[in-house]
Amino acid sequence: MTTADCRLEHDFLGEREIPNQAYYGIQTLRALENFAITGIPLSSEPLFVRALAFVKKAAALANHELGVLPADIAQGIAAACDRVAAGEFNDHFPTDMIQGGAGTSVNMNANEVIANVALEIMGHQKGEYQFCHPNNHVNCSQSTNDAYPTAFRIALSLKLVSYSEGLGELAEAFAAKGDEFHDVLKMGRTQLQDAVPMSMGDEFRAFATNLREELSRIEDSRRLISEINMGATAIGTGVNAPNGYAELVTRHLSAISGLELLLAGDLFEATYDTGAYVQLSGVLKRTAVKLSKICNDLRLLSSGPRCGFNEINLPAQQPGSSIMPGKVNPVIPEVVNQTAYYVIGADLTVTMAAEAGQLQLNVMEPVISFALFTSISYMSNACRTLREKCVVGITANREHAAELVYGSVGIVTQLNPLLGYEASASIAKEALKTGKSVHDIAVTERGLLTQEKWDEIFTFENLIRPDFIQ
Repeated sequence: MTTADCRLEHDFLGEREIPNQAYYGIQTLRALENFAITGIPLSSEPLFVRALAFVKKAAALANHELGVLPADIAQGIAAACDRVAAGEFNDHFPTDMIQGGAGTSVNMNANEVIANVALEIMGHQKGEYQFCHPNNHVNCSQSTNDAYPTAFRIALSLKLVSYSEGLGELAEAFAAKGDEFHDVLKMGRTQLQDAVPMSMGDEFRAFATNLREELSRIEDSRRLISEINMGATAIGTGVNAPNGYAELVTRHLSAISGLELLLAGDLFEATYDTGAYVQLSGVLKRTAVKLSKICNDLRLLSSGPRCGFNEINLPAQQPGSSIMPGKVNPVIPEVVNQTAYYVIGADLTVTMAAEAGQLQLNVMEPVISFALFTSISYMSNACRTLREKCVVGITANREHAAELVYGSVGIVTQLNPLLGYEASASIAKEALKTGKSVHDIAVTERGLLTQEKWDEIFTFENLIRPDFIQ
């Protein structure tokens, strides 16, 4: 690239050449050179880019109303923000998601791109910052310490909407299977041992209930992250911001984002506090644990096919072995398990980063943002994958599941009210020792109850919704 293809920009550390086609500026360039950590750029989270544009537009509008920004500059910034929010300049947000500086590089990346887009809208060239400056104008009445976390919270809230939808759809898929399997008799198990009979429909409906519980926890977290610290500027004093700015910019930001945002009551506390992130991360971990447990169950229930439980069939997605012909593995539950492990680990990252803040600022917020954004994305993908490639295609081996029930020693529990625990335990002991059925021992050999009474006790309805029979 020749000098003619570049423009010269400066900061207080010196001068650098910036490619003319780039809308970012010198501070973004320095971040590219300093933070080669994940290789995952800010542009990979377009909702974060959009939220930064929302913040900058709200600030420009508020600053103009309060007489801080001239109309032409405020209008240019607002128009530029609309284009950035629409995704037109996503490729110009290359800063690494993990970086030092508490997010200053992300904030300046946004300031520089918006300034240069605004300059072109206003009829100037990129880099002619005397007409619209990244710091003086785009960052007016702001600090990274209020702009970055506010944008982060907006992006999280928007991202959680699609995640909630995906989780809800997965729960509904399990519920639909619950309805489909309502008349499938199977053996319930505790501690991997036969327990008492149940309906496979109840088992799958319980999966749905288990996941639906998480939807309200997500909404609780969204309410927590709706509290923002715009107007706090550096540490909470509001230095360099005009009177009334914090309340006004919050109103504009609510209107622009479509979210019900609330200005924090204590801007000092809100500028360093990361408790809402810890709570959200805990919710993601909790859901990941539940989802992984469900996937463990699916793998167990489908184990075999000849030498395992074999009560359900998972859709075959790919050959399972390079050496064993015909083997098909439960690859979808397996990949969801592994996704859950990542999210559980990311929760520890958020925990340690939240604890690591000192005094009036937590400088570790970039790694918190990276952990939460990736966890939400991975959980969204896991929910969709599990639903589309596994749950909707599950089938039940009805006859086999019922045979396991009637051949089980566990059904002796149904005889407790009639025969008592000691007699029932004796039947179970003999059945385990000899391999005889509970029916043959109790009815045929010992004559402890009639066939009619047996038939009354062991109907499908009484097994899955037991009445007290004596």
